Amino acid sequence: MRLVIVGRLNGQLSAASRIAMQRGASVTHADSVAQAMMVVRARGADLLMVDVGEPIRELIEGLENERIRTPVVACGTSTDARAAVAAIQAGAKEYIPLPPDPELIAAVLEAISADQSAMVWQDGAMERVVKLAEQIARSDASVLITGESGTGKEVLARHVHQKSGRRMKPFVSVNCAAIPDALLESELFGHEKGAFTGAIARRIGKFEEANGGTLLLDEISEMDVRLQAKLLRAIQERVIDRVGGGKPVPVDIRIIATSNRTLADEVKQGRFREDLFYRLNVVHLRLPALRERPADIVGLADHFARKYAEANGLAIRGFTAEARAALTRAPWKGNVRELENTIHRAVLLTSGETIDVEALRSPEGDSLGNAAGPVERAAMTAEAVTRALVGRTVADVERDLILDTLDHCIGNRTHAAKILGISIRTLRNKLNEYVSSGFGVPEPGQTRAAG
Repeated sequence: MRLVIVGRLNGQLSAASRIAMQRGASVTHADSVAQAMMVVRARGADLLMVDVGEPIRELIEGLENERIRTPVVACGTSTDARAAVAAIQAGAKEYIPLPPDPELIAAVLEAISADQSAMVWQDGAMERVVKLAEQIARSDASVLITGESGTGKEVLARHVHQKSGRRMKPFVSVNCAAIPDALLESELFGHEKGAFTGAIARRIGKFEEANGGTLLLDEISEMDVRLQAKLLRAIQERVIDRVGGGKPVPVDIRIIATSNRTLADEVKQGRFREDLFYRLNVVHLRLPALRERPADIVGLADHFARKYAEANGLAIRGFTAEARAALTRAPWKGNVRELENTIHRAVLLTSGETIDVEALRSPEGDSLGNAAGPVERAAMTAEAVTRALVGRTVADVERDLILDTLDHCIGNRTHAAKILGISIRTLRNKLNEYVSSGFGVPEPGQTRAAG
């Protein structure tokens, strides 16, 4: 665990640092947000613990602008209530009161270390995959994980890392499909200052950030063929070249790659290098679709219900018998991701003692397992959306989408911005415009109907 503590080290922040080191964290100190960004660029980090007196919003926006996904935890004295709220609204994951409680520090470090690595399964089809994953975890062999979108490929990759001898070292993930080809080389291998327009400082890439640990190349099939050649060299020789650099940099990593496509077919079509395919495909783990592991559906639903109830400070509720039956019957075309989103929404919308079938309905009002086939449902949805949009301006549609999403998140700006795919600053600017125009905007913890 690489922890960066940001802020002047007075007694209480120093105590937090000592506790973290006693719990096994490697701690680096940064006096300011600017210095913290330099540390993260140069060395990487698993967690940033920041004094609420520092400009946390500036730090989080800086991380987002550079596509750095390191979580931020705020800390401050119990009298810093307003600053604590501002930090959470800015995007901090948690708030730790000072003076620090050793068990709370330990819990936060443990939660970050096990980030999204919880495996929930009972079905025999999943049991076979997990057993094979744990059997090969302690080797350094490259692993290829395939499966439909939403089956949990990254979760399985994290599980392999946690069961490996590298578990105390970094687990770094990069989504090859989410980053433009022109930027992916720099993202993977880093760059030197002045290597291209906008390269204002040296920045290490994901290979160096994962040194000693595991690098997950998510959706590897989306990588441009020209970059695949450089990736192959890095895997074979365990050295990388930063963009604009003249000296090879040695790296010690384990590679895990994922794809929702059949890479052998991609090779035949000339879209993926055959030699790279064989380098990655030393061990192949195929994740079954959720419909192929029906015994896991209810267990996963219970897990997500607890997770989102605790995250939103709500009572933990079970499911009615009818709701459990509906969950089991549903086709789950989006797999575990679709199930998770459905349960998240149901937890937020349920006001009774249990989650019923009505709470599981989609935003369009469809119940789970709707008899209509996918083609018919798509046609009906497209027709309904078209009818609703005709005659309206883009600004009106955008406003309704933003406000409806904010209602869905019960006023939580951070959650709404993530769902909408925009920055929290952009969302706040939009909301300020709506308030100025006389539209009702829900406060945190409220919806427009409740406001």
